[in-house]
Formats: sequence, structure tokens, C-alpha cells
Amino acid sequence: MNPTLQLSVEPVDESVERAAAHAEIISDLFRDFVTALPGETVLRRDEPLSRRTTLRVGGPADIYVEPPSETALATVLELCALRGIPWFALGRGSNLLIRDGGIRGVVVSLAHSSFSRIVPAGDRLEVGAGARLKTLAVEARRLGLAGLEFLEGIPGSLGGALRMNAGAMGSWTFDVVERLRCMNRRGEVLDLPVAEVEVAYRSCPLLRSQLALGATIRGRPSPTDEVRACMDSYSRKRWESQPSQPSAGCTFKNPLPNLPAGRLIDELGLKGMRIGDAMVSEVHANFLVNVGQARASEVLTLIEHVRNKARQLRGVELETEVEILGED
Repeated sequence: MNPTLQLSVEPVDESVERAAAHAEIISDLFRDFVTALPGETVLRRDEPLSRRTTLRVGGPADIYVEPPSETALATVLELCALRGIPWFALGRGSNLLIRDGGIRGVVVSLAHSSFSRIVPAGDRLEVGAGARLKTLAVEARRLGLAGLEFLEGIPGSLGGALRMNAGAMGSWTFDVVERLRCMNRRGEVLDLPVAEVEVAYRSCPLLRSQLALGATIRGRPSPTDEVRACMDSYSRKRWESQPSQPSAGCTFKNPLPNLPAGRLIDELGLKGMRIGDAMVSEVHANFLVNVGQARASEVLTLIEHVRNKARQLRGVELETEVEILGED
């Protein structure tokens, strides 16, 4: 009688299979980009993102791309849709925390000069999404336009400021916007009056699914010396009240109109609290700073520690203002 033959079948690791399938799609998409995009496109695989964020933490992007034109940008979005691969817009990397595993998909940056133009038109400026906010504020000052001074101290680009309705010194980005240009996931350009764009505290919901291309910014005529004096005043206040170490800006939204997150965290006695090289700033408690070689996991652990303390000791739920992306 023949003995029964028993076969041992190793279980299939589905996560490994998914990773392999994803890697193949990414390779195919990268080849699509090489073929379809113009030669001046910046295109890289496995691009480290820590050096592209103000907090200086985070893993790599599968693909990093800087298209040189709106046409090339539309091609990028169309090819991502065709392959079923998500894309993420990256400005100057402020207000952003990228996890240590990086971003699976395509990171799109409008860093090419074609997206950074600032064109004066009377008391208005046509501004590309890639323009630095400091550059925009300085240009407005040169032209004798007031109302944009608050932008000087926000370490980002106009696109990021539009997406987050960034604010400082009691003013908000959409306070000075007249029209918004953006591109949807099919590569179509929309030009909208600001009255048709929903905005909220630290949010522009439309730009969660669409990519800002630029905006018409409105100033008001004012003597250059007065604009300069206002900007200098804001700059002094910022340097006196904000840390110099790498950070993502304010970490938490203010939980109540009369309760700034920084004051709450200070009252909890958490200034100087440290996990690894991530620390609650001793200058401004709503800034979590990188005091060395912090990892995203350390920053995230510190965020949860602060949130737990606020919940346990004050019954307050702190919501992060900084955007958290990527994988562990």
C-alpha cells in the first residue's frame, strides 16, 4: 500500500503580493512619464521627502515630478488616473508631516518657474501657485499695495496657502483672493470667482480634490513706507514669538475662539516635552520642533501625548492643523 503523499503549502503573503503589484504599476507609470513629458521635467524615483519639508522628516515618494507647464501637469494627472495611482501636491513643505514610510504614489510639485509668476494689474496681482508667499508680499510692497503684509511670514507657496486658507496676524489667504484657478483630476482648468469657492478655518474643501494653479490677489494702494513699516512690525513679532528650529508651523488648530492651542499646551506644562528629537517648543507651545534627527514616528507620538493630556486634564479635543500624509 503506497503511503499517502502530503504536500505542505506555504500561505500566500497578500501584502507582499500587493507591494509587488504596486511596484510594477509604478515602474510602468514612470516609463509613461519619461515618454510623455517634455525633457525639462524634473522626474525622480524614490525621492527623499524629508529635505523637502520644513520639519525635515519623512520617507520617500514613489515618484516625484516637477512639470514645466500646465499642459505637462495635465498629462501627469491624466496618466495617474489611467494607472489608478494617487497623486499628492507638495508646495514648500510647511504645515506638512510625512510619515517615515513615505508616500505611495506620485508627488507633484509646482516648483518650475512657469508656476511662480507674479504679474501686476493695477491693484491686483496674477500669481502662480508656486510663488513664495514672502516673494508675493515683497512684490506687493514694491508696488505700494497694502493688505498682503501678513503673507511675508508664512513659510510656503501660494498653492499651499490656498489649500489650507493659511492665516497669520489676524488675516487669511482668502481674504485677499478674487479669483481662483485650479485643475481637476482630468486635467481640466477651472477659473472661479472667490464667491463660488467654499472656504473655512484652515481649509478650502475644493482643493482637497483639485490642484491650485494660481489666483488673482487684491491689494489696496498705500504708501510704500507704510507697507514696509507694517511688514517690519509683523516680522519682529514673528521672530520674537516663534522658534527657529525646523517645524511644520502650528501643529494644532485653536480648539475655541478664546483658547489658542499654544496657550492651552503651555498651561498643561508641556513646553520642552521631548520624545527622541521631537520636542514641544519652549518658545511657542503649538510648535513641535525637530531638535536633531527626529523621525516622523517621534513627532506623531508627541502629538498623541499632547492630545491625550489636553483630553484628560482639560476635556479638550485638539485637532491637528498640520497635514499628515504617507505610511508608517
